[in-house]
Amino acid sequence: MRIEIDDKSGFCFGVVRAITEAERALAGDGTVYSLGDIVHNRIEVQRLERLGLRTVTHAEMPQLGGARLFIRAHGEPPTTYAAARGLGIEVIDATCPVVARLQRRVIQAHERMRPLGGQVVILGKRGHAEVVGLTGQVADPTIVIEGVQDLDRIDFARPIYFLSQTTQSIALFEELGAEMRRRSADAGQVHLDDTICRQVSGREQHLTEFARRFDTILFVSGRKSSNGKVLYEVCRRANARCHQIEEPSEIDPTWFEGAASVGICGATSTPKWLMQQVAGHVGELKTPH
Repeated sequence: MRIEIDDKSGFCFGVVRAITEAERALAGDGTVYSLGDIVHNRIEVQRLERLGLRTVTHAEMPQLGGARLFIRAHGEPPTTYAAARGLGIEVIDATCPVVARLQRRVIQAHERMRPLGGQVVILGKRGHAEVVGLTGQVADPTIVIEGVQDLDRIDFARPIYFLSQTTQSIALFEELGAEMRRRSADAGQVHLDDTICRQVSGREQHLTEFARRFDTILFVSGRKSSNGKVLYEVCRRANARCHQIEEPSEIDPTWFEGAASVGICGATSTPKWLMQQVAGHVGELKTPH
């Protein structure tokens, strides 16, 4: 049986940068505290925990005076940095540069809308760390929408500035932008600012083609990964014999009955070494004893 790992799957630039920063910090003395999971992949988090990384919540920050606090690629609102300074916490900031640029764009969008009585709207997953960081950039309210069903949150009589979380679907952003212009009292007052990371969005078409090439697909991803949910659905639509797993132990040998080929791929938060472990496990399943 042919087994192939997708060469374009795995950590995106922002995650690689964050993991590298964390490993560098952990190579020194003492513990490093990550504000939330450094990456939405349980297996990679466990690997870093063995090196000394500890995951904490915002509520636990007052107990960390003098410690080192890691800001992950998703970024944080300014209030987090202010709280850390007040508590004497050393911050290691690994915010993805693409996310940091989007944070600045959100501030600029509010500055542009404020004198016009307009609204800033973000396509994103409510409660997601990146979205919390984006909406926290300014005190003014930012409207977060996840799909067409949320468009009634918007006042179409007023100007609109529409941006997106970096990992959202380009097709969905364009669909919603077109619908906003259709519903708006003045389509010219709807400004679309496509802030989707192309390193992430470009994977959708690639994964569609990859998934169609194999009899069975194993999509390796943490179940908390927002990007993982999107890309798994892309693969599943392309190949009905697509199975999502977090680690090799979840593999069911019956998935490969009659299969001559297996494709292994994953999310932007999936480490390459984990996909390699999965490939090795599949190979062992098919090795005659």
